[in-house]
Amino acid sequence: MEEYVYYNNLYDCYYKLLTDKQKKYFEDYYFSNLSLGEIAENYNVSRNAVYKQIQITINKLKEYEEKLQLFEKKTILENVINSINDKKIIEDLTKVL
Repeated sequence: MEEYVYYNNLYDCYYKLLTDKQKKYFEDYYFSNLSLGEIAENYNVSRNAVYKQIQITINKLKEYEEKLQLFEKKTILENVINSINDKKIIEDLTKVL
């Protein structure tokens, strides 16, 4: 389950760097909870093609995070914000996110 949430968080950070096909397959699988077979049927491709594309997408998301570390930085910033008591600073930092 943690892995599932992690991939969704990475997707939120990097989805604009993915192709339309990668976005569709990922969203159908992780957001709409469709099976590989259902996705394959919807796009008239093989189940294996869908599986490979989802794996490629996951690997790209991991690679982007490894290089850019946007999700890690966002998490650190959220933790800092949660530890601050000054409302004005919290509002300003929240805008950055």
